Amino acid sequence: MGRIAWIVGAGDFVGPPPPIGADDLVIAADAGYRTLTNLGVRVDRVVGDFDSLGAVPVHPDVEVHPAEKDETDMMLAVRSALDEGCNEIRIYGGLGGRLDHTFANLQTLAFIARRGARGFLIGQGLAVTCVADGEIRFSKEAQGIVSVFAADGTAYGVTLEGLKYPLTDYTMTSDTPIGVSNEFTGIPSRVAARQGALLVMANERAVQWLTD
Repeated sequence: MGRIAWIVGAGDFVGPPPPIGADDLVIAADAGYRTLTNLGVRVDRVVGDFDSLGAVPVHPDVEVHPAEKDETDMMLAVRSALDEGCNEIRIYGGLGGRLDHTFANLQTLAFIARRGARGFLIGQGLAVTCVADGEIRFSKEAQGIVSVFAADGTAYGVTLEGLKYPLTDYTMTSDTPIGVSNEFTGIPSRVAARQGALLVMANERAVQWLTD
């Protein structure tokens, strides 16, 4: 069983510190280091080009990257977590702020899913994850709105069970938002794709409602 990685980026972070376990990996992506330090949370590794933080922090485990690079600091932090064998990655400070960075972080969720791990973007009252060639299940306690979108092209065999608006073996494309504003119904539910990737967006408590 892999470790949980907690990655905190430079975006807005509202709320108490996440429930980090003693064996979990905590990575700060650039100015996420300031956020974690202000929260009094330990930092195991710091990754980035440090243009947002303004200086390379004094820390025993720092990965310094050039400012002119092909990947975002968040993606570099995710790669670092995957290299450590983490099979669940929870990202804070990655929603809101610049739309281009938010979109990049949504793409990063697909990157994580296609490598056999589960990633979450948490913030702004939301939890977003990606399902690739598989499924995610929620308990009957799940509440509120849940939206499902094709992540990167076409997803085949899309099935939504236990939701207000079900689908069975549907072909979902990324140019038609048919999956927006569905609802949990008080029974166990499932979101699945036989082939392709789906973005699943729900209340930030959705992480607690997972049953798989």
